[in-house]
Amino acid sequence: MNIRDSLLAALIASGIFSMVTSAESATTEAKNQITILYDAFGTDDTMTKDWGFSALVEIAGKRILFDTGDNPDVFAANVKAKGVNLSDLDFVVLSHRHSDHMAGLSYVLSVNPTVKIYAPKEGFGIYGSSLPSSFYRKDEALPPEMRYYAGKPPEVMKFGSAWANAHFELIDQTTEIAPGITLISLVSDAPGTKELKELSLAADTADGIVLLVGCSHPGIERIVEAATAINPKIHLIAGGFHLVVAPDEAIAKVVTALKERFKVDIIVPGHCTGEPTFAALKKAFGDNYLYAGLGTSIPLGTAAGANVRRGEGPTLDDLATYRRLAAREDPFGILRSRSLRLGSAL
Repeated sequence: MNIRDSLLAALIASGIFSMVTSAESATTEAKNQITILYDAFGTDDTMTKDWGFSALVEIAGKRILFDTGDNPDVFAANVKAKGVNLSDLDFVVLSHRHSDHMAGLSYVLSVNPTVKIYAPKEGFGIYGSSLPSSFYRKDEALPPEMRYYAGKPPEVMKFGSAWANAHFELIDQTTEIAPGITLISLVSDAPGTKELKELSLAADTADGIVLLVGCSHPGIERIVEAATAINPKIHLIAGGFHLVVAPDEAIAKVVTALKERFKVDIIVPGHCTGEPTFAALKKAFGDNYLYAGLGTSIPLGTAAGANVRRGEGPTLDDLATYRRLAAREDPFGILRSRSLRLGSAL
């Protein structure tokens, strides 16, 4: 037996080796953090800033990819730059159907083709769906060649997804998907995104709810209120608050609600929260405002906030990106507000 083997045997016999390995294992298992993999602001020069959102959530022993950004090549480069392994994810959550939150899924599937993906359930949705054939009116007087399925439709009609071989599990109501981890399902009623379904991720921890939001189209206050039904203590909120073109009065209302009504401990805004809202939240929350630029890892738990840079503001382009995104669904209400101004001027 050589010296190295003799030393190892002695350590094992003394119990020191098992103590060390147990400590290392506990440290690995105890890692609880949110890492921002896609956003349009940040200071990590090895990663590419782009409009969209993605975050790796490591909490309660789970590794969860929340959204996948706007461009698969940019997403892949950012994942590699950060050294993130996507092959051992527990599952993926796609918050909603907008491309800046799901376009990188093709890369995820290239490295992890069997991963489970949670997404909102929508009729004729991009993630696939099904409807009973009784949904459409029938006319039995028509000849078979003029009738759908020659008058003999399947009982359930299934519709494909944009990712044919992906393993989707579609969510149409708030659902606990793992112990202490819940997907909050709400529907937007806002102009421009009316009837858009969106999922938010709520983890019930010893410190309270850790809430991750994609774009908050249903309204950040509605989402937080739904989270309080799980646990009235809201510890941390991260993600996009959908206030990127909101007027100051609307921003002030939301900030007051988060600070005074819901008494949120820590705020970690990103993506479509908006520059004026970053400033307002920083002023209101002070040291409990954490910076969440691209590449940042935000620790979770009682040590949340330690060694994390606070309060730095992002730099975004003006409204050019927003107008491009507004071309189809007007997610920020830009086109509608412009038409209202034009109408009032006539």
